[in-house]
Amino acid sequence: MALQTTFLHQPAIAAMRAQLGDSIVGQHALLDRLTLALLTGGHLLVEGLPGLAKTTAVKALAAGVHARFQRIQFTPDLLPGDLTGTDIFLPAEGTMRFAPGPLFNDIILADEINRAPAKVQAALLEAMQERQITIGGTTRALPPVFMVMATQNPLEQSGTYALPEAQLDRFLLHVVLDYPSLAEERLILDMQIDPPPQPGGAPADLIDVATVLAARLEVRQIHLAGALRHYIVELVRATRDPGALVPRLANTVEAGGSPRAVLALAHAAQALAYLRGRDFVLPDDILGLAADALRHRIVLALDSELQGIRRDALIAALVEALPVP
Repeated sequence: MALQTTFLHQPAIAAMRAQLGDSIVGQHALLDRLTLALLTGGHLLVEGLPGLAKTTAVKALAAGVHARFQRIQFTPDLLPGDLTGTDIFLPAEGTMRFAPGPLFNDIILADEINRAPAKVQAALLEAMQERQITIGGTTRALPPVFMVMATQNPLEQSGTYALPEAQLDRFLLHVVLDYPSLAEERLILDMQIDPPPQPGGAPADLIDVATVLAARLEVRQIHLAGALRHYIVELVRATRDPGALVPRLANTVEAGGSPRAVLALAHAAQALAYLRGRDFVLPDDILGLAADALRHRIVLALDSELQGIRRDALIAALVEALPVP
């Protein structure tokens, strides 16, 4: 079934995604998830070791969208005002003026987000959920395209702070990166030693903010059948009491996915169908995104962590046990 003719902006989004693939070797899941976050207005949490092209990918996305990009290095001494901005006094005029912080950009890279303390994370919560910032009793709207891609290193724990569950729930997807394949890593080396010739002229097919906002409206029109909607609700509810579906997983979870997880998985599946050139969601769209949409929303019981139970294995068991419509 082909895309409806009303989906006028899908070819531009597909071309932008193809350009990302030309800029980044491998990491197809990351590039797809970045595009899904852009199409849904969601935020992305990326977990991976240094050197896996996390920063390069989000920079390439910002360039492809022709959007304002800002990288913020999170550190233990970061203050909320360093993100949001602050009111400054102008002695010559005897007045206060607001100096906007780096959050007042379209695409934000929050690098090593778990290195900042709770007060900084709290300042980020309002921006991520409400898309606004309140300072001194005045509320200011953030740009309409506003999205955050946050990174964290899974190995380094010294000098880090665990992200609160309330903030984790604000991320549409949590992507875990692995090393590239042998062929991809060789290609990375070859491209550095013998870089391909750069085409002359200005970059082609850049999309603008208006195109992104129009594409987001089109994504909302992607058909999600009633049976698939029910499946998504059942899957998320199963994360709260996995033992009811898989007896061996009884008492392994302290808290499961919230209703926000239902919305995130449904909306991400619509965006993936749109990106793949369809006007309807297939079960494979949901199954392919289930782990990324749920892993950061599941809080394992202490005994489960001590026994080595992993969130991804738990989600896989639930997906296997729950019949797909």
